[in-house]
Amino acid sequence: MGSTSSAWLQWAAEYTKAAQADALPPNEWAARVAAAAGEMEDVPFSAGLAEMLARLLLSGGSSGAAPGAAWKYAEAALAARLASPALLLALLSSRVIPQRAARPTVYRLYLELLRRHGFKFCFQMKAANFKKVMQLIDDNLNLSKIFAFPTCEPGVFIVEFVLCILWKLIDTALDDEGLLELTPEKKARWPTRPQDISAFEGSFSEQKQEKIEKLQRMNSVITIELIGHLLHDKVTTRILSLARENMQTQWGVFTNRLQLLVANSSTLQASTMSLDAFQQLILDDHNVYGYNKHNLRKRFHPMVASNPLSSPNGRCLGGSYSALWIPIDMYLEDCLDGSIAATNSIETLSGLVKALQAVNRSTWHDAFMALWIASVRLVQREREPIEGPVPHLETRLCMLLSIATLAVADIIEEADSCLGETDLSTHWKEKAASGDLRKELMLSLQALGDCESLLVPPPCIISAANQAASKAAMVVSGINIGSSYMESTNECSPNYSGNMRHLIVESCISRNLLDTSVYYWPGYINSHVNSMSHTNPSQLAGWSSFMKGAPLTQSLVTMLVSSPASSLAELEKLFEVAVNGSDEDKVSAATVLCGSTLLRGWNFQEHTVRLVVKLLSHAGSVDYSGRESQLIKHGAMLNVILTGISPVDYAPIFSFHGLVPELAAALMAICEVFGCLSPSISWLLGTGEEISAHTVFSNAFILLLRLWKFNHPPLEYCIMGDGAPVGSQLTPEYLLLLRNSQVLSASSLSKSRSSQKKLPVTSSPSSKNPIFMDSFPKLKLWYRQHQACLASTLSGLAHGTPVHNIVDSLLNMMFRKANKLSTSIGSLSESSSISNSSGPGGDDAHLWPQLPAWEILEAVPFVVDAALTACSHGRLFPRELATGLKDLADFLPASIATIVSYFSAEVTRGVWKPAFMNGTDWPSPAANLSMVEEHIKKIVAATGVDVPRLATGGSTLGRLPLPLAAFVSLTITYKLDKASERFLNLAGPALENLAASCPWPSMAIVAALWTQKVKRWSDFLVFSASRTVFHHNNDAVVQLLRSCFTSILGMSSTSLCCCGGVASLLGHGFGSHCSGGLSPVAPGILYLRIFRCIKDCSILAEDILSLLMLSVKDIAGTTVSRHQSDKLKRTKYVMRHGQISLAAAMTQVKVAASLGATLVWLSGGTTLVQSLFQEILPSWFLSVQDLDQGGSSGGTVYKLGGHALAYFAVYSGMLAWGIDPTSVSRRRERVMRSHLEFLASALDGKISLGCDLSLWRAYVSGFLELVVECAPCLLHEVDLKVLKQLSAGLRQWKEDELAVAVLRRGGPEAMGVAAELILGCEW
Repeated sequence: MGSTSSAWLQWAAEYTKAAQADALPPNEWAARVAAAAGEMEDVPFSAGLAEMLARLLLSGGSSGAAPGAAWKYAEAALAARLASPALLLALLSSRVIPQRAARPTVYRLYLELLRRHGFKFCFQMKAANFKKVMQLIDDNLNLSKIFAFPTCEPGVFIVEFVLCILWKLIDTALDDEGLLELTPEKKARWPTRPQDISAFEGSFSEQKQEKIEKLQRMNSVITIELIGHLLHDKVTTRILSLARENMQTQWGVFTNRLQLLVANSSTLQASTMSLDAFQQLILDDHNVYGYNKHNLRKRFHPMVASNPLSSPNGRCLGGSYSALWIPIDMYLEDCLDGSIAATNSIETLSGLVKALQAVNRSTWHDAFMALWIASVRLVQREREPIEGPVPHLETRLCMLLSIATLAVADIIEEADSCLGETDLSTHWKEKAASGDLRKELMLSLQALGDCESLLVPPPCIISAANQAASKAAMVVSGINIGSSYMESTNECSPNYSGNMRHLIVESCISRNLLDTSVYYWPGYINSHVNSMSHTNPSQLAGWSSFMKGAPLTQSLVTMLVSSPASSLAELEKLFEVAVNGSDEDKVSAATVLCGSTLLRGWNFQEHTVRLVVKLLSHAGSVDYSGRESQLIKHGAMLNVILTGISPVDYAPIFSFHGLVPELAAALMAICEVFGCLSPSISWLLGTGEEISAHTVFSNAFILLLRLWKFNHPPLEYCIMGDGAPVGSQLTPEYLLLLRNSQVLSASSLSKSRSSQKKLPVTSSPSSKNPIFMDSFPKLKLWYRQHQACLASTLSGLAHGTPVHNIVDSLLNMMFRKANKLSTSIGSLSESSSISNSSGPGGDDAHLWPQLPAWEILEAVPFVVDAALTACSHGRLFPRELATGLKDLADFLPASIATIVSYFSAEVTRGVWKPAFMNGTDWPSPAANLSMVEEHIKKIVAATGVDVPRLATGGSTLGRLPLPLAAFVSLTITYKLDKASERFLNLAGPALENLAASCPWPSMAIVAALWTQKVKRWSDFLVFSASRTVFHHNNDAVVQLLRSCFTSILGMSSTSLCCCGGVASLLGHGFGSHCSGGLSPVAPGILYLRIFRCIKDCSILAEDILSLLMLSVKDIAGTTVSRHQSDKLKRTKYVMRHGQISLAAAMTQVKVAASLGATLVWLSGGTTLVQSLFQEILPSWFLSVQDLDQGGSSGGTVYKLGGHALAYFAVYSGMLAWGIDPTSVSRRRERVMRSHLEFLASALDGKISLGCDLSLWRAYVSGFLELVVECAPCLLHEVDLKVLKQLSAGLRQWKEDELAVAVLRRGGPEAMGVAAELILGCEW
């Protein structure tokens, strides 16, 4: 066969030479050659014929024949599909381009041949010999070596070939104008000069030198025109988009050369050619469809094509584009509900902003602006918060001035790190460059200055805002700022009026996101002096004295505690003293560190919290048990830190910074060590106060328990499973696993912010060794007892054992007065069988068992069980029970945890008879119960939920389960002082959750009882009681969710704000101090405060989906079609009140979808989102859905519904797993693969759908469009087979562009298939 093929090709060569000599017309030549080739079965697109023609063309012909004749035969061969165009042109390019200066006519003919036939691959790919052609071209051009892709796949080869030929043309154009020297390589990628390649075999007859130069100039122009023609060609640009997506290293070099050509080519600048195509390719300004991004948005999403963040300074943001950022507002508000999360809020918030920026198709200016507005609104919403044991303004300020800024720093840092990356994962580079992001950040902060009403600082930070403004004024005035610049502020300059923008800017400057040039912004400095703004000069001078070496006297410590450090140098020195100073100085430094520096040192708070954790753990040894631990000698300092960070505002700050796992590990070590010590071991503070081992242990133990979900009813752990709310599975073991993963993760160890200064002591965790519960045997033993107490009733206490003796001793001390009155203490509990003995009278603390805390805690459940049993049998008065339990808690404050655990477990068992709160045996709530009921009705008024009536008389008055009655009576015995605060911070939330889990109106009764004790907590207590209205009524929860949708869309008659948006959903604060007194609470706030107590969150996604579609129906009912809208504009009529355009309706649909997705994500986390994709959405599509009863909307509701579901799904996935190419969870890959397989099967006809087909089409198209453009990394995780099915289904719907886009975003594996599809479509 080979010899036969050679023979016919030899014949073809001889025949061609004869035809040239005879001047045979090209069509006759082609017909004869085609017949011969057909006989030899070497058509179409013969590789041998292409090689023969290339040799003929490069030889210059023979016998004096004009070279043009040979080129005409080549043209005829290509037009008749006799020879392979790609092979012929590849062979010619390697010879003709380098000789173009000497042979301009030949080069001109080559360009014409290339323009006509160089990029027509559709039929070539189908040829039987195309694999051979690919190999021959690869051998000639080294495509696989240069582009690092094998050329075994036709589609991949075509991408490489097109990029190669265009690259050659650009290098040629650069070489013609002497611009190649400006490239980093100083040379062309392929030969462009004669010395690079062998000369022609034959000789050409060219014209005179003048004509040659003219031809050369014309050729340069034609080369540029051909490049422009290719960049405007739809097929070529789509092929190039595949190269940009999958060959980023080579693409970067290619576009750099193209940019060089655009910037320096005189030929290009002198031409009349538009530079748009050049610029778009350079700037990557083509989207996945090959269209200009802005044109695409107008085509597919006209309602958001050019819609900026509107009305940022208004407190009433309606259902407009600004409301699309509602997930940020809701996430920030959810962080402040008092629960502790083990996740890092900085990473979560930065991921949230990136996801919303992508799906909202916004600029980074809008994204940053939305973050600042949401964070400032968070502060303004509670600028005068209600009193109660919940986080207050300090926590909100931390979120605004530290966490939000660090989230922006993370985003900019990621852009910095991606600038040098060249792999497929750098889709991020399409979004932003670091310098551009900093510019966008500046623009957002400049625009923020227009929001004056939002930026008014709360009274407690006016001084800090004015200091920031004064600092800017000093810089502008040229005053040198040293370590004591604020002293100069007080002495030399007026006090300028600042606002929260000044504080935000300072936070950004401290992290190198901005520089001091921002001080020169117009209007940044306002010399209006605020009379409330003056700072105490002694506080400012304190830090200066400390830095100069002044000893930490009590007076200096007092000043430093009340004034935050102003620099990292001050913070670092403070830590050095705490580590290496004298024992007294260590205590003083720790006291200062946990004061205002931790709470209000926003500019470096991420360092401060890490230093605190290091101080709690740096002295620990590997062996946490025994007296040998190094922690013991630091007991005084540790206690100061523990009490310093115990207030309710501190724990959330550690949580925001992601330090809960590390803090928990440090606290476990402290508990393990100090729980083994006798209370006789003590430390004497400089103030003369003596603290015992019990005190240190109790402070650490109580704080540790607050870090996990200790205070929630055990019912959640037993029966809720996957339906449990977010965070309910937080346990000590899980915290340690998180801590270990953070320590051992290479990313967490190596990750450091290049944009800010790092303190050496905060660059790594306290210990790089993994820690497990086995490291803490005593804690592990107690935890097992705690779990056993939750699971079943107490048993196993044997007579004569050490635990039995401790129980006996504790009971006698707790109820010694009852003993004296001949109460049978010994028979308090038959299960304990404690013998009767007379305890000593008087309050003799030394008579309590002087035993280690762990031993006492082991006995406490039996003690409480015995006491409660005696009370239920009438052998112990309720008042004596409460007093005895309080005495036990005073002796070992940590025992309050076990008391909480026992009461929580017993309430869920339902075996105790109720206690009647009649004012005789138990305290009565009657005095305040009616007020509580009235206020609850006011609070939930905006939701339309009915409040059950509270009993006003009879036997049901004030009835509580006995364990709950005992618990509330115990808490009421506490005084509200600083010493009791840290214990009430544990007992208070536990009491609230316990009462909420009991039948209505238990929580209302508890609120009424506590209101009698603490009147100023009235608003907090009533609000807590109002939440329980929803705990026991699923219909009320659905109604509340419905109120959330109607309020944000502005469709609620009871909404707090008629225009909808954030103002209606989240309100402006709550409490009697607000204007107009106690008012309804916004539905969004109510839901964020109640969803964690919903018994089964798994059903929420279905309810939210149903409410979303109900909202779509409401929106569709007010929508005027585009045709009707245009008709109204052409007439004197206008849309009736309440009617909206289709574009506005789409925006409202998107707002509703973002709200629904946020509710799903916050309520159930990734588990509920997974259920949404794998179960709920498929079931919904399979069932029959009649959204347009009677056809009143003309089908609009189905189209809107499809888009709503698409946004709902994409929002949910993005919120749960982000859009980063490398997901932190393998769950995202499994879930997205499963959902896309469902879509592909339905498109393939393998699944029968029940929903309307127009809705289904709108959903599939909308979902895939959003994924392709906003989160393409999701497609990388899907099998190529599924992508092919999706693409085929889309082509059946005539969605060719989207079909190609899906494959294009599928990664390198899908590049060949995508190229073949591009060539097969009609564009």
